[in-house]
Amino acid sequence: MKELLLKLTNGQKLTKGEMSLVAQSLFEERTSDSEIASVLTALRVRGESAEEIAAIVEVLRENAMTVHPQAFNVMDNCGTGGDGSSSFNISTTSAFVLAGAGAKIAKHGNRSVSSKTGSADVLEELGIALDFTGDEVEELLETNGIAFLFAPYVHPRLKRIMKVRTDLGVPTIFNFIGPLTNPVELQTQFLGVYRRDMLMKMAAVLNQLGRSRSIVVNGAGHMDEASLAGENHLVLLDQGELIPFTLKPEEVGLSTYPNEAIRGGDAKENADILLKVLNGEPGAYLDTVLLNAGLGLYSCGIASNIKDGVERARESIASGRALEKLNYLKEYSKLRKEAMSS
Repeated sequence: MKELLLKLTNGQKLTKGEMSLVAQSLFEERTSDSEIASVLTALRVRGESAEEIAAIVEVLRENAMTVHPQAFNVMDNCGTGGDGSSSFNISTTSAFVLAGAGAKIAKHGNRSVSSKTGSADVLEELGIALDFTGDEVEELLETNGIAFLFAPYVHPRLKRIMKVRTDLGVPTIFNFIGPLTNPVELQTQFLGVYRRDMLMKMAAVLNQLGRSRSIVVNGAGHMDEASLAGENHLVLLDQGELIPFTLKPEEVGLSTYPNEAIRGGDAKENADILLKVLNGEPGAYLDTVLLNAGLGLYSCGIASNIKDGVERARESIASGRALEKLNYLKEYSKLRKEAMSS
């Protein structure tokens, strides 16, 4: 560990095998908090390679809860966080819209780290359980088309590493790898990153992790979601090919809004925004979800193009199917809680 840590602090890149050894050592009791912090800081200062990111993700998934869903073409939609936009929970809201349009969504998320309200915070406010077992996740994907996987529950051995990450208080490699460590074997992914210079690298990581088709986005204003504020920069991963492109909201029939128009708040405020969107209240919140869900539907192949994806997302909301997915998850959580307390 000390030899590899020295390489890192000297600015040298590690091979995938070396990074795997470092990642495994992060779980060992003999590794100190200061050594964990040094690894995270050194990677942040020098910049993580695609091989290093893929290596640590694979080790983390090996140490995660086991989930083997029967559903094919399961996807996740998640941003890395760290953009400082204080937006509402865009990807969480979009997840229900994606599921309502026919996608199978294994939504992997956490409480807030660099933002005010994380996906787990808003879902908990809505009455959704955060401790679904692997079997329950499999059941929910089969019956409801969407399940939530709470990162600390899914990755119980990460507790000490997460404490160090929180103490550091700055974005680290875990901002990038968090959305990649979903224990479900994903075929596709819609991933947002707050750093535009990481677009191609993260698409390359998704390719190394075996995704057949995915989209990585850095939004206007450097958001980790697609934004209505202007030009979005994206990379499509399609069967190993990385295809960069840009997208403006007007190209898919949506209005332009400044990023300030989609500010969120605490868990209760963001839960209220989520419900307003799923009930079809027009405005910047709704259109932002339509854009992101539309991209997600194109990413997983349900939509033939992004505009088609936006229209399918609109229908998912207008028909009530997106809201039904949320209500199913709430009722499932309620009945589960009653059964456990009886």
